[in-house]
Amino acid sequence: MFAGDAEGVSSHRFNKKGEFYFYWGWNRAWYTTSDIQFTGTGYDFTLKNVIAYDRPSPFDVNVYFNPALLTIPQYNLRFGYYFKNNLSISIGTDHMKYVMRNGQQVKISGFIENSSSAYNGMYDNEDITLSQDFLIFEHTDGLNYGNSEIRHHDRLYHSSQLEINAVEGFGVGILYPRSNVTLLDFDRNDQFHLAGYGFDLVAAINITFLKHFFIQPELKGGFINMPDIKTTKNSSDKAKQHFYFTQFNVVFGVSMPLKLKTLKKES
Repeated sequence: MFAGDAEGVSSHRFNKKGEFYFYWGWNRAWYTTSDIQFTGTGYDFTLKNVIAYDRPSPFDVNVYFNPALLTIPQYNLRFGYYFKNNLSISIGTDHMKYVMRNGQQVKISGFIENSSSAYNGMYDNEDITLSQDFLIFEHTDGLNYGNSEIRHHDRLYHSSQLEINAVEGFGVGILYPRSNVTLLDFDRNDQFHLAGYGFDLVAAINITFLKHFFIQPELKGGFINMPDIKTTKNSSDKAKQHFYFTQFNVVFGVSMPLKLKTLKKES
């Protein structure tokens, strides 16, 4: 009996090859501090150990489940394909939001000149308060991490109506934020722009119901480097920063074969 059961479980263990999956869900994100360097005509300065946080939308059924507003919250979107029974390749977007905390005090080094503000001068590791008349710095439309991942899937439990799987993977991708930046007396910038790259590691528990529908809590961490962030409408003005991030995601999805499996005819 037990040998038969074990054989039955084993026969279900590696059977995903050729299936396609899609998921959608939401995230919370956390960021390490970062040094941000701003360069342009008349200024070149660095802000050190800047604190930032995410900005999740308050839960509202009319926002989170409204097809016209699906991209307003912090979301995760992914399409994947099992190219082996327990390995998948996928592409997706992690739409995080990044908000520099205004009012914090940081160190500044560098110079600002020829601005019509009170911040002209030379700075050598001096204290400065990041008030809104000096800088608003956000990636709120958002901190978009478009990435490709390889994931490994391990069956932990299987019955006719329920599967529990462990998922581990890694990915690389690009950052294409829509940065909301107001710097000194320059016009506000709010443009999508390819700003850099990132890579990540992910671990998840996949809970599949009725063979095809799943919920999947995920823990993801990685590194983001953006050497070309648009800050003003002047093409020569930019900022650069790098930092580590952590995400906690809850996603909902479906997994289906790309084509119907045909039954072998009985001989």
